Amino acid sequence: MTGKRLSFLDRHLTWWILAAMAVGLALGKWVPSVPDLLGNMQMGSTNIPLAVGLILMMYPPLAKANYRLLPEVFRNTKLVTLSIVLNWVVGPVLMFGLAVLFLRDEPGYLSGLILIGLARCIAMVLVWNDLAGGNRELGAGLVALNSVFQVVAYSFYAWLFISELPEWLGLPSTAVDVPVSMVAQSVAIYLGIPFLAGFVSREWFVQRKGLAWYEQSFLPQISPLSLIALLFTIVAMFSLKGDQITALPLDVLRIALPLVVYFVGMFLLSMVLGRRLSASHSDNMAVAFTAAGNNFELAIAVAVAVFGLQSDQAFVGVIGPLIEVPALLLLVRVAKRMA
Repeated sequence: MTGKRLSFLDRHLTWWILAAMAVGLALGKWVPSVPDLLGNMQMGSTNIPLAVGLILMMYPPLAKANYRLLPEVFRNTKLVTLSIVLNWVVGPVLMFGLAVLFLRDEPGYLSGLILIGLARCIAMVLVWNDLAGGNRELGAGLVALNSVFQVVAYSFYAWLFISELPEWLGLPSTAVDVPVSMVAQSVAIYLGIPFLAGFVSREWFVQRKGLAWYEQSFLPQISPLSLIALLFTIVAMFSLKGDQITALPLDVLRIALPLVVYFVGMFLLSMVLGRRLSASHSDNMAVAFTAAGNNFELAIAVAVAVFGLQSDQAFVGVIGPLIEVPALLLLVRVAKRMA
């Protein structure tokens, strides 16, 4: 990243995101027709504007990845194993522990937080990884690997951590049934579409225009799309729940505290373990942001489908990305200083 001049949008990204949050809150609070319009644009449990924003946000990082390097990426078995352990052992257990510690008297919030911890990141992590100068190929490979694990394991994890473990600890438990088809649909929409678009774009344009044109002309043109789509997504998310956020500030703070501890803890733990494995800075960034982020799209979809749109679990699902965005943006700045 040194020696490369950041664009105007990149240099002031923190302020743009804060402004997007403020605009979203203002729309949700004082212009209810906007969130009503956005909220009505649903297809099943998928909100169309949010889906479009997330897909466009992920497309540039996935178009930048060189997929021919993926076999080489997966030969680094130590880092791949570290990522699997962080995502599918440490992450769920840590979020469960934080939920019990901070929200044991609020069963709805507790189970909503657990749903977030079980949903491993397959979307925004690519944007954070790209901004921090992480290994794009490793990031894309780990995201794809998480997707496979998510389809296979999420339903079982939801049953174990929400229905069984709380009961063993004498806490309120909830019978929960998450269809594998719901998880697969989320993965197909939020990862499959942009992944395929990025792969096809690279193969098509490199063959017809050459690698130099693709990297020097095409990629610089589409790069701003990722951050513009991120800002749109933030405005949309904040506007959809702006009234609840402003009406329940103390509840938001109670949910935010374990989330911040989780994001920072997972990131720092990953960085320490990655350095002990002698990982390069770019590889470490890919592993760390993959471990720290969560798939809030899936968590919200499951919360709405299982517990209802107005449930405490759905409220927590929406608060998740609202805390994750500024927290991981701060970690991007930390990562750049550590480079």
